[in-house]
Amino acid sequence: MSSVKPRILLLSAYDAASHQRWRRQLLEGLTEFDWHVLSLPPRYFSWRIRGNALSWLNEPLLKESYDLILATSMTDLASLKGFHPNLAKTPTLLYLHENQFAFPDSGKQFNSYEPQMINLYSAVAADYLLFNSEWNRQSFLSGVAGLLKKLPDALPKGLPDALLNKSTILPVPIEDTLFTARKALSDKGCPHLLWNHRWEYDKGPDRLLALLEALTLSGQDFRLSLVGEQFRQQPPAFLQIKETFTNQIVHYGYVDSLADYRNILNQADVVISTALHDFQGLSMLEAMACGCLALAPNRLAYPEYIPVEQCYANHPQDIQAEARSAAETLISWLQQKDALSPRQPPPDAWRLSVLMNQYRNIFQHWLEA
Repeated sequence: MSSVKPRILLLSAYDAASHQRWRRQLLEGLTEFDWHVLSLPPRYFSWRIRGNALSWLNEPLLKESYDLILATSMTDLASLKGFHPNLAKTPTLLYLHENQFAFPDSGKQFNSYEPQMINLYSAVAADYLLFNSEWNRQSFLSGVAGLLKKLPDALPKGLPDALLNKSTILPVPIEDTLFTARKALSDKGCPHLLWNHRWEYDKGPDRLLALLEALTLSGQDFRLSLVGEQFRQQPPAFLQIKETFTNQIVHYGYVDSLADYRNILNQADVVISTALHDFQGLSMLEAMACGCLALAPNRLAYPEYIPVEQCYANHPQDIQAEARSAAETLISWLQQKDALSPRQPPPDAWRLSVLMNQYRNIFQHWLEA
């Protein structure tokens, strides 16, 4: 067997925080491969998704040869292979952290099918597709089918099925060091609630506000840690939560220190999602690994790893109805004699040590194909 390591080119065209974490895991965990990385900053979304192949047009790394290419779904793979014919026959895997068919409309985006078409062209150009959740895969395939119905003529037959047949599910892993064994809730009368998502509209801050109001109306006390990545412009619900629930807030804002963030995960009792968009739910999985009980809507990827009795009713068009359902679900847990003990099983299938072997096997298969 050759002692030369197989060369893998990793392309991250919109290198957001979760993408950076994922690629660090691969480079640190799969040292038997010779990794070469190209990435672009996560800004100017419309330009980045349309222009990444052009941004890399004169990149010296793309003139070299590789045994395997691993690209994220933001990469314009079809254009890149056209610009660099030397890469055209290299086995290529497309990793879909997200897809452009399933983002909820904030009312501010420019109405264009171009991001969806780039996703589709890249999926067609790849040899194999890796999705981080089944919901991500199904929303992508249904989105492709819906888009094709809107196009006038000269369309390939059976494209969604062809894409399905060359795909699998392979989540972004959760580090083993996060997994902590804990007992039941420390304080049923005043549980420590955690909301740890990006501070943007698609994570449902207005739904969180409605949930907190519903809990208060029901007489249920709580403490709250509201943490996550923040941006210059934020939905007004965050400031309203801060002003209304000042006396109950334990942590508010972005936590710079990883150690401090993990301490919060270990202190909290219940991790909450109110999201309208979450392709995998890393923040939920992290908190669950640390022993937090998960409370999430019955939608997106959550039912893939959160027990059904912990998924409250899905009312995307009725914020108040959904808030009442979430509040009633939480309160019913707290009123149980043996509330939440034993706690939910940890998401062991998402452990880094488990998933890294799956990544290794898939890469090795395509290296030998």
